[in-house]
Amino acid sequence: MDTHSSTSPPRAGGRTCDFLSVVVPCFNEEAVLPETHRRLTAVLAQVPESDFEIIYVDDGSEDATWSLLRELQRADHRVRVLVLSRNFGKHAAVAAGFQYARGNALVVIDADLQEPPEVIPEMVDRWRKGVDVAYGERIERKSETAFKRWASRLFHHLMARISDVAIPVNGGDFRLMDRRVVDALLAMPEHDRFMRGMVAWVGFRQEPVPFRQQARLAGKTRWPLTKLLGLAVDGIVSFSFMPLRLATWVGFVVSGLALSGIVYAVFVRLSTNAWVSGVATVFIAVLFLGGVQLILMGVLGEYLGRIYGEVKRRPLYLVRERLGFPAAGDPGAGEVRDGA
Repeated sequence: MDTHSSTSPPRAGGRTCDFLSVVVPCFNEEAVLPETHRRLTAVLAQVPESDFEIIYVDDGSEDATWSLLRELQRADHRVRVLVLSRNFGKHAAVAAGFQYARGNALVVIDADLQEPPEVIPEMVDRWRKGVDVAYGERIERKSETAFKRWASRLFHHLMARISDVAIPVNGGDFRLMDRRVVDALLAMPEHDRFMRGMVAWVGFRQEPVPFRQQARLAGKTRWPLTKLLGLAVDGIVSFSFMPLRLATWVGFVVSGLALSGIVYAVFVRLSTNAWVSGVATVFIAVLFLGGVQLILMGVLGEYLGRIYGEVKRRPLYLVRERLGFPAAGDPGAGEVRDGA
């Protein structure tokens, strides 16, 4: 189904949602896909004066996700399916959905139903009133442990202090975006993608839409602690030079301590007949300096590794198979569009 022109008069803000694209990244979601599709189609059918497509992106699933998606596409012509050649990660899968989406407004939502599709009509209403990004704001997170909620707040408050852009504290990846925002994101072909920060960086008019996060309908979380830590590192390194500045300041502090030790040793030698002694002191100093140097080398390595990944200019993703997409205007597998 191609994007078509609406004959209805523009609403407030000069917009009317004539075609809505919903991008759903999937990784081993066979247990939830039927219910996810049922709720999505029921909600989207209630959005007035609009048509829609649902783009499911299979990010290298190892279960029956692909078979279920193929059946959904056969039964519903509004379903499009992208199958990536392997697991490239959620943000790459979302970028693939953006590349192939045809709507003038796009929604990103996970398949696990922790983010209720029933919030989408409110997002569309905000968009029609002139908002460029209507992002979901979690006002309750029943499905997460107290430690995970605390760690999330700590990370977002840290990002608010060290980042040059304001990233919403309780925001996630669930959001509706105007086409020009999506085109701006597609013009950013970086590989270590922190989507929340990228959306905040492009600017435009953004407003929160509150919702209560639900527990997963079925299956296990795809975001264990190790992946969350990796995402936090990606966010900090991608949107702040503060670790490098901190490394510089640590170097100055350690140098100051070393200079103080030298002055003290010279003073003791000149004012007394003794040298500063102590094997334990030397042992501790060597271990301390070695640890500091290794940490700072690690900080530099994080930035250098990202530079190395970018200069290779490999595709962000590769598509193995496509279902339900019109032949005209197909961007091609793995292609990264230059922008609007």
